[in-house]
Amino acid sequence: MANFGFRRLSVVAPYAPHWREARSAIGASELLQDAKEFPTFAEAVADSTFVIGTGMLTYRTPEQPVVSLPRLTPLVWDELERGGRVSLVFGPEKHGLTREDLSWCHRLVEIPTDPRQPSMNLGQAVAVCLYELACRQAHEAAPVPEPETAGPRPGRAATSGHLDILAQLIEQTMAAAGYSPRTMQAANRHDLRLLLRRLALAEYDKKRILGLFRRILWRLDRDENRGGGPQRSIDPK
Repeated sequence: MANFGFRRLSVVAPYAPHWREARSAIGASELLQDAKEFPTFAEAVADSTFVIGTGMLTYRTPEQPVVSLPRLTPLVWDELERGGRVSLVFGPEKHGLTREDLSWCHRLVEIPTDPRQPSMNLGQAVAVCLYELACRQAHEAAPVPEPETAGPRPGRAATSGHLDILAQLIEQTMAAAGYSPRTMQAANRHDLRLLLRRLALAEYDKKRILGLFRRILWRLDRDENRGGGPQRSIDPK
């Protein structure tokens, strides 16, 4: 990160002994001292409007659009110019990001490697990705590729944290409507996180959808309460 001019580092549930030792890294002590620690992945990316996961596709079927590393830079700078905030996420070196981790990601970036040796160690992967992003000047004249799933977004994109709030409300509405059995709730929650990120919602869209589902949930609760069922306190606004 220090080599290529990147300063904002966040770590999720770091292994304490290794993390304390890493803080003495030569030439990067300030970067590490200023790093933010988060207990969960969701909290680490809550303020981001565009979350990019990394990993190889040899043993997984991606559930979000995949972009090759050379095409990543225009997408990142386009998001920053909208006023958004981008997170590039790397998993542990042994197994990388999990399927659950990736459900918070809008895109999955793949580093082009020889098929006979697709895996890279963590330090190399970070260096290659940050080098590509640091070469902004080489890409400024290139046209920005459109996202694979939607047209241009009006205004600032909704943050990951706001999408999680929306997902929780939709899940409550699904439960109130008897949408699926309890055994399917975890799978529905996972799929809902992916769906909301594929939609590329703007902040304005998020507010409108929140209002819609709040009203639906209020109606469902009102009908349930008239029948003598359990009550919930819901803001109908």
